[in-house]
Amino acid sequence: MPDYSIGIEEEFFVSHARTYAPSRQTPQKLVREFLRIRPGNVSTEMLQIQIEANTGVCGSFDQARLELAHLRRMLQHTAEQHGYVVSASGTHPLAMWSEQSLTRKARYRRIQDDLQIVARRNVLCGLHVHVEVPDPGRRVALMLRSLPYLPLLLALSLSSPYWQGHPTGLKGYRLSAYDELPRSVFPPMFSSENSYGEYVAALVTARIIPDASHLWWCIRPALSYPTIELRIADSNPRLEDVLCVAAWFRCLVRRLCLDDQFGDAVSAKKLAIISENRWRVQRFGVEASLVDPVSLEPTTVAAGLEKLAGILAEDAEALECRKEFDRWQAILREGTAADRQLAVYAQARQAGLARTDALRRVMAWLVAETTPAT
Repeated sequence: MPDYSIGIEEEFFVSHARTYAPSRQTPQKLVREFLRIRPGNVSTEMLQIQIEANTGVCGSFDQARLELAHLRRMLQHTAEQHGYVVSASGTHPLAMWSEQSLTRKARYRRIQDDLQIVARRNVLCGLHVHVEVPDPGRRVALMLRSLPYLPLLLALSLSSPYWQGHPTGLKGYRLSAYDELPRSVFPPMFSSENSYGEYVAALVTARIIPDASHLWWCIRPALSYPTIELRIADSNPRLEDVLCVAAWFRCLVRRLCLDDQFGDAVSAKKLAIISENRWRVQRFGVEASLVDPVSLEPTTVAAGLEKLAGILAEDAEALECRKEFDRWQAILREGTAADRQLAVYAQARQAGLARTDALRRVMAWLVAETTPAT
């Protein structure tokens, strides 16, 4: 496959088709049919409300688009045959965490035993993007050099303004809930690949984690693949937004690999600023004001994206993903999936609908957007 090949993982919520209420206990017959859609590319998640689908290794975005669209259509078709629907968003507008059921699988039981209430509250869906690195031995350094730009990629993906049946006032609440997990947020500032390996080995030897797949940072070196895995993004109903985030990450990884002067090493001060920028994006979305982590000057999401787009333009051309990459302009102009969810909710409330009924309107929009046209 070409250098910088990609793989995309999407997590979806399963809900009842008539009421859009979350599926507390998804029927095992439906789960088995989900898993037969494409064996190895559809899998269960920790809670029964969730299902995951992933592409194979893709050398182009045309291939990724076709695979994702097919998987989404097949998931929706299969769910509808049993009276259910699937939707993509960072949080489920109607779900109550205390009412969800654990998937019956040994790995999930071990995580539940370890994390307790934190695992039960993980009613969240993310978008994960893998990008192949030509030299896997550089992945830790590349991971750390990418950190200043991750809040901008988060901004493009936002789709989680609701939690526990209420608007949160944030455009992206998913990460606030996800931060409850250990070994989440941003990775520590490892000095080398060896120091990362020693950290993992220490945790494994102490039987704190079985392997590096239990490092749940917003970006990490993949355990089973020669890739860097982006994990900061919300699951998103709009397929073009998913591909846009993937294109930006792929271009960013290529630029970091080819230009050692791009992406400075992260200091404690810069990491504090990056963390603040992440919060600002969660709160205000694409309208957020930020601090440039290099110059320390005030900036905005729009200005940051425009500046980074100029730097990565050559990479978008080389990787033949300019159409997907340029979607960022429409997201800024039209708003994120979170902005649209909030608009649907506001219109429903203005029309006199009760809060729960307005959230059902949001769910109807999410379901419709999640299923690509044939």
